[in-house]
Amino acid sequence: MLKPLFLEESCLKAKLSMAGHSHWAGIKHKKGRADEKRAKMFSKLSREITVAAKLGDKNPEMNPRLRAAIQSARSANVPKDNIQRAIDKSEINSDSNYESMRYEGFGPNNIAVIVEALTDNKNRTASNIRTIFQKNGGSFGTSGSASHNFKQIGVIKVDKTEISDDQIFELAIESGAKECFSNNQFHEIQCDKNKIYDVKKKLENKINNFLSTEIEWVPLNNVEVPSSVKDEVINFIEYLEEDDDVQNVFTNLKI
Repeated sequence: MLKPLFLEESCLKAKLSMAGHSHWAGIKHKKGRADEKRAKMFSKLSREITVAAKLGDKNPEMNPRLRAAIQSARSANVPKDNIQRAIDKSEINSDSNYESMRYEGFGPNNIAVIVEALTDNKNRTASNIRTIFQKNGGSFGTSGSASHNFKQIGVIKVDKTEISDDQIFELAIESGAKECFSNNQFHEIQCDKNKIYDVKKKLENKINNFLSTEIEWVPLNNVEVPSSVKDEVINFIEYLEEDDDVQNVFTNLKI
């Protein structure tokens, strides 16, 4: 029996409508995830500004850590008002103290992991991080259990458009850096962790915009994992990064 033409047209319109709805729902979902990640990034950058301002001078010219935090926030397009509110918050919340915490352990396939956090509640943060390790095939370790697989160095990143490869290499050496690498997106200057702000101050004579200035844990050896578990490992790292208190996650995973 043939379906009436109007019924076929109605079904087709319904399918097209649902397809459009599904497509838009997908776009909204992706946009929602992107907005959520952006908001979390803004929050973490703002928290670093607040802590830096609280520990030192409110004037970024007199406080290298605060100046670096503000530059990182600007590079991430954090609005100027947000930056100022974060500085002001260091005085408003004088009774609320953020502490720098480090957690160590091993993720899926035994990759070494170091998690750095800024928290106003150590018990909450430790519990959250431990849970992420336990639920994702990892093991939450004690201090020193994973860090022996890394070394700490100062890492300064500069936008590729700021300066040429040859110029940045020469400037980095003159400024006291140990290494300088360039890729398609940025220049990376590495130095002794205790000299990071001295090196950066010299770089500022010719560079205005810095992507980040941080002391990082660099693996002594990278570990390659089977392709069958790589997604599991990356998901585990992302779960850690999504925690509100987590500032940085370092691993020896070979990407």
